[in-house]
Amino acid sequence: MNHPQQIARVFGVLYLITFITSIPALFVFFAPVLDDPRYILGPGADTSVAWGAFLEMILIIAQIGTAVVVFPLLRRQNEILALGYVTARVMESVFTAVGIVSLLTIVTLRQEATAGADAASLLTAGESLVALKNWTFLLGPGFMVGVGNGLILGYLMYTSRLVPRGMAVVGLIGGPLIIVTGVGVIFGVIEAGGAVQAIATIPEALWELGLGIWPIVRGFNTSAIARLEGESG
Repeated sequence: MNHPQQIARVFGVLYLITFITSIPALFVFFAPVLDDPRYILGPGADTSVAWGAFLEMILIIAQIGTAVVVFPLLRRQNEILALGYVTARVMESVFTAVGIVSLLTIVTLRQEATAGADAASLLTAGESLVALKNWTFLLGPGFMVGVGNGLILGYLMYTSRLVPRGMAVVGLIGGPLIIVTGVGVIFGVIEAGGAVQAIATIPEALWELGLGIWPIVRGFNTSAIARLEGESG
């Protein structure tokens, strides 16, 4: 996969995969355990949680793939920032993985609980693991995305002109909004998942959706590719 336009299309497909896997995993398959504080004590929807975990494992592969695939091009613009983007994507994926493990642990505890198990202790453990999942979501998609996808990738795409600069500006706006609202949630200034945080994610979501569609439909800017290849040569 050495041709830049082939890289562009794989890059776009991987970004679309992040959308296709992350949204149903969080809002559909994980909903039974995230929305029910007493899930660990009830019959449970373990198959649903398993499907959510499966989708988020694919999400992790796609997240890292978006950075690794485009690295050969972006490193010609700025190798340090290109490596920083890969690192940010890996760290985001680490938070995602910890969140997966926390919910699968709830499933295991629910399945292995005996009739004489202390319900209060199980409930506390379940609530703690859900809280862990929520924090991994905040620190991954709610913070690291702003650093990696927003600021770093937005800057690299803006300066390299691989995609229209107007698109990249959306990322440069969305990234700081994600970071600021994420910090606000950490310090209790903003409600997690509230209206302010939801509105602040819109530019970043549009930027990432554009990164999925534009490279597939139009590819990367050919003149920008020629310039980058000329500079590397």
